[in-house]
Amino acid sequence: MTTVDLRAADPRVRLAGIVDVTAMERGGLTERLPAWARAQLVDPAIRFVSSMPSGGRLEFVTDSTSIEVEAVFTRLEYGGVTPHTATIDLVVDGELVRGEALTDTDVIRFPDRTSLEFEMVHNDPSVIRFEGLAPRTKRVEVWLAQNATAMLRELRLADSAAIEAPPATDRRRWVHYGSSISHCMEAEHPTGTWPAVAARSAGVDLFSLGLAGQCQLDQFAARTIRDLPADLISLKLGINVVNADSMRERAFVPAVHGLLDTIRDEHPDAPIVVISPIICPAVEEHPGPTLPNAEGRFDAIERADELMVGALSLSRIRTLLERVVAQRRSAGDGQLHYLHGHELFGADDVDDLPDGLHPNGAGYRRMGERFAAYAFSLGGPFG
Repeated sequence: MTTVDLRAADPRVRLAGIVDVTAMERGGLTERLPAWARAQLVDPAIRFVSSMPSGGRLEFVTDSTSIEVEAVFTRLEYGGVTPHTATIDLVVDGELVRGEALTDTDVIRFPDRTSLEFEMVHNDPSVIRFEGLAPRTKRVEVWLAQNATAMLRELRLADSAAIEAPPATDRRRWVHYGSSISHCMEAEHPTGTWPAVAARSAGVDLFSLGLAGQCQLDQFAARTIRDLPADLISLKLGINVVNADSMRERAFVPAVHGLLDTIRDEHPDAPIVVISPIICPAVEEHPGPTLPNAEGRFDAIERADELMVGALSLSRIRTLLERVVAQRRSAGDGQLHYLHGHELFGADDVDDLPDGLHPNGAGYRRMGERFAAYAFSLGGPFG
């Protein structure tokens, strides 16, 4: 059997959509934020969601008839229920071959979604096996679950199988930044997140910084995007600011400018698409914060009128983002674009918004198809 140790970098396997791996006792933890950024994190939730490899995949070329990946995956559980199935997808020469659901994983158990108390449950490492592959040289992508952290251990191939890094291509590189609606924990497959759907449709190389609950226009995110190779950049901004009520108008607008300024330091000519929030009925015209109710749908929290000055609804955020883009375009940035979030997912799509905030799998697929069509209009693929 041919084996590759995934706990450290191996030149035969490209960790696409992943910055690096952190050596842990049970494996190499996938990271989508660099070490210097992780050192600045205060909220442990950011560290957790950034180690979930949404958009992350193992890429290599092999003639093996079987592929086996051993890793330790960790999922969340609320009130005894694991909300989303975690799946590993196998893509061969660009075609989705099959997905394998993860069953025995580590679990972080919370009594409910509002609790800060939790219990950690450990299980044996998962082994995901794909068999019956054609005995020819092929480009393989193993898409890791977007809704579980991954500590990689070993890649195993059939006896005497060859393996090498995928050859360099001229695929354009797309970096996307967003919230849980870009992280897409609700998608049934890692290839079903809307950024993955769009990237696979266009044949571009995706790096996703969809960070559930954590798209707060942080400078560490701006600097990370600045330092990544990119031919197209998209920024889906606003919903987490409302969810957490983390900014008022006074702070939000300069933060958006600062995010763009930092990215432009190293990407002065790349197309940047600023995407405003998709529909969220509870906060279209009402400021946040939001919390899930007893039925699991997200509601806005009521508060006194005197505490509403400068607070942000989604409608107001869309107006402000459009103004920022218009101002910067008039100042000479012709490669900056604005996309209204309802163009991706709007009032006609709410039947696929089961909790009032996050689309389901069908909704995410539609978002990916719509974004690909929009981005192609910039010049293809993706500008």
